[in-house]
Amino acid sequence: MKRKNPAPPTTSNIHAPLLTAIRTLIPLSEAEEEIVCQLFKEKHYKKGSFFLAENEICRQAAFVISGFMRYYINDDGEEKTYGFAKPFNFACNYESFVPQNPSSQIIQALEDCVLLTISYDDLLRFYEQVRYGDRFGRLVIEQVFIQTLKDRNSFYTDSPEGRYEQFIREHKDLLQQISQYHIASFVGIKPQSLSRIRKRLARN
Repeated sequence: MKRKNPAPPTTSNIHAPLLTAIRTLIPLSEAEEEIVCQLFKEKHYKKGSFFLAENEICRQAAFVISGFMRYYINDDGEEKTYGFAKPFNFACNYESFVPQNPSSQIIQALEDCVLLTISYDDLLRFYEQVRYGDRFGRLVIEQVFIQTLKDRNSFYTDSPEGRYEQFIREHKDLLQQISQYHIASFVGIKPQSLSRIRKRLARN
């Protein structure tokens, strides 16, 4: 009698970090893990390409597997960076994604990126088919909202040196990968001023 080939695993290696991240917020059954793997699609973005361009509607959310991206706005021709998305973090402009309105914010790959993306319609299916899916969505949006408020408040209340120290605390692993131009933009100063801050901190 001919033996049947074993069924393929429902969880691919690339989805494992995503499932781990989801399970930190909600429990998942094996059947629900399979649903997650079906709904989150693997996509690749080259360095410099746009996950979300200005005035586009954000039609997908993403979980970063490798590479990293920056969030920024175009302020009368000047790029102002306000955040970064790095491996094992979610990336999305929820202000555009949730109401499906055009975005003034831009999300750009700073390295070649591998992402697991989910469309707006598939996210609604996730909420319907995963028992605590809607709770997961609410918790992720709350985390992003709180971080956005912290970053905006920091921009208006902290000194450039304080914001640079904040960047080191939150993104030390990216310090050698992100250009001084983008770090200076995040801090809210010119690259020359950032060099002076770095020298002053090194002396101290």
